[in-house]
Amino acid sequence: MAKQGQADRFHQGTMTDGWRWFGAHPAKKRGRDGWTFRVWAPHAEAVSVVGDFNDWEEGAAPLARKGEIWEGFLPDLPVYTSYKYAVRGADGQVRQKADPYGFHTETRPATASKLYDISGFKWTDGAFREKKAKHPVYTSPLNIYEVHLGSWKKRGNGDFIDYKDLAKDLAAYVKDMGYTAIELLPVTEHPLDDSWGYQCTGYFAPTSRFGTPKDFMWFVNHMHKNGILVLLDWVPSHFCKDAQGLYEFDGTYCYEYSDPNKREHAAWGTRVFDYGRPEVKSFLFSSARFWLEEYHIDGLRVDAVASMLYLDYNRKQGEWEPNKDGGKENLEAVAFLRKLNSTVLGRHPHKYMIAEESTAWPLVTKPASDGGLGFNFKWNMGWMNDMLSYMKTDPLFRAGNHNKVTFSFFYAFSENFVLPISHDEVVHGKGSLINKMPGEYDAKFANLRTFFGYMMAHPGKKLLFMGQEFGQFTEWNETKSLDWMLLGYDKHTELQTYVKTLNAFYKEHPAFWQIDYSWEGFQWIVPDDSKQSVIAFLRKDANGKQILVVCNFNPVLREGYALGAPVAGTYKEVLNSDDEAFGGSGAVHNKSVRTHKKPLHGFEQSITITLPPMSTLYFEVPTKRTRKAADPAKTAQTVKKTAAKKTAAKTTKTAKAGPAVKEEKPKKTSTRKAKAEAEPAPEKAPAKRGRKPKAEAAAAPEAAPAKRGRKPKAEPAEAAPAATEKPARKPRAKKAAKTEE
Repeated sequence: MAKQGQADRFHQGTMTDGWRWFGAHPAKKRGRDGWTFRVWAPHAEAVSVVGDFNDWEEGAAPLARKGEIWEGFLPDLPVYTSYKYAVRGADGQVRQKADPYGFHTETRPATASKLYDISGFKWTDGAFREKKAKHPVYTSPLNIYEVHLGSWKKRGNGDFIDYKDLAKDLAAYVKDMGYTAIELLPVTEHPLDDSWGYQCTGYFAPTSRFGTPKDFMWFVNHMHKNGILVLLDWVPSHFCKDAQGLYEFDGTYCYEYSDPNKREHAAWGTRVFDYGRPEVKSFLFSSARFWLEEYHIDGLRVDAVASMLYLDYNRKQGEWEPNKDGGKENLEAVAFLRKLNSTVLGRHPHKYMIAEESTAWPLVTKPASDGGLGFNFKWNMGWMNDMLSYMKTDPLFRAGNHNKVTFSFFYAFSENFVLPISHDEVVHGKGSLINKMPGEYDAKFANLRTFFGYMMAHPGKKLLFMGQEFGQFTEWNETKSLDWMLLGYDKHTELQTYVKTLNAFYKEHPAFWQIDYSWEGFQWIVPDDSKQSVIAFLRKDANGKQILVVCNFNPVLREGYALGAPVAGTYKEVLNSDDEAFGGSGAVHNKSVRTHKKPLHGFEQSITITLPPMSTLYFEVPTKRTRKAADPAKTAQTVKKTAAKKTAAKTTKTAKAGPAVKEEKPKKTSTRKAKAEAEPAPEKAPAKRGRKPKAEAAAAPEAAPAKRGRKPKAEPAEAAPAATEKPARKPRAKKAAKTEE
């Protein structure tokens, strides 16, 4: 496209591939190899390229003005040359700026851009991408492992691990654990480690902390070759005020709002993009497409969407002004998000656009044509807040907070949700996930296993931040590696095994992910047993297969627990969070459970089970028996014969009338009921035992369960889910020797 055509698209806000035109690109002019530079600086008096090659001298390599865009050609510069734009503003001050469209940067604390050609990488992930494109995102499994690359693992001396080595270790771990995707905290270039990448300066540059742009391409390619989706945190909600960045780029408000009531997020110390300015929209649309197309990223998690939507976000009265309709909605941001999502998903319907939106804004995951924002997924922050609050509550008081477990189902199908337990919940004094659990050492693990089992079965896709899968006690610290040494202790390896087992179960059972966004995939059985802190529900797939889920959120053994059963037959326990292999007591396993002809909870039959203390159980529901479909050809033949007989009978009756003969009805014969074979009980896996690591902080005290002697005879089951409460039994000490590392 002609230069003028490119500029017109940019100024109209319709350019979505701006990285191909702006920035620095290899070129040849008058027989000399060099680089073409192009940058937007509408209010600048002069712009030049500076670097070591010209001693950073302003004006030594000037660019020519083409309207609001400055461009030029510099010969003989090698790849990796550091450069900036020297931008002279109307105030006469010269500001040295990194390239907004630059592909590579110096490693912090240095801040210059570096010349780099991103073309030529040999991708080998075609088969993976083709396969994923054929499967609709809504009806596919999505189980995300959220990762901060700088602290997942570090080298022995504390240095960062590079993209390639990270890819090898991370892919092997994620694949072994059974996650379907990773989500990376922002890898877009950022000056401050402590910002975790959320205060960006390079919207087209993967951070140089871990290597080059092609190293990051290798990272993504390797993940894909191992069957792992790569999602990226992307931040169009604000940008940092570092001098080399977008901040007052040409001496005036360029990328940010000029309106002081919209310009800044004071609490974050950042500037807000001007979503009404066409050039800014072209910049952000292009950045989104860039990561999805040039780096084969499978989706974007859009950060802090609520801060974009509301004019009064984190602002006091008098610090914001209503919109033209008198409301507090940022209408420009709303229009921007709708266009962003239609642009991305219109081109790539198999990609993920996930909103971190923490309010009750309606229709976040509905198309813009229906009045929605156009995302295809949204983090369920309400579920996360309710459940963490509930799990932190001492089990003695959970009965009064039962609504926190069930409330999410009032809106579970109003959006396409992801259930997040993210980095934000295990940092800044909030404590780690396992340290949120009440009780002492063993009780914490039992609570966490119960929660994970409930979370995996709850409608919605899943996300868990790194370290929580093995019970890291210390809260996350971006300056340190995860506490991998904890895997030298039995409880932590057993928890890791449990999460791995849950992940495998999730992938293998479409009932947990195929119908996530409709009541057709879910049915309550016991929602209201607040007294005993028990819930039970069904998850269903498109073929009618069902999994029965029962959660006991109290450390009390419940024998004779009766609940309705949707189908008559044998119910097989297929997962028990209290299994010894997972660090539980192993005291109770429901073998194969037969239904009774006793109506309960709206079903014609029921089952009676034993609930281990503090546990989640999964049962395989028997398949409904259906009559064999008749052969159409045989059916048609039978109809013809019957019709012929009737015609013949009528003819005979007309020709010769006689006394009517009453036909004798054939006697009904009963069929024998086949005896159901009892399913064998699952074998207990031997468990290792090591020393207990000391918990970081003491949690709320929990009533200690009393020791139990012989198992008493269970009381007859009642029609209601009232169970006979028994104190939990402590498991016998294991005799297995401690294993060496």
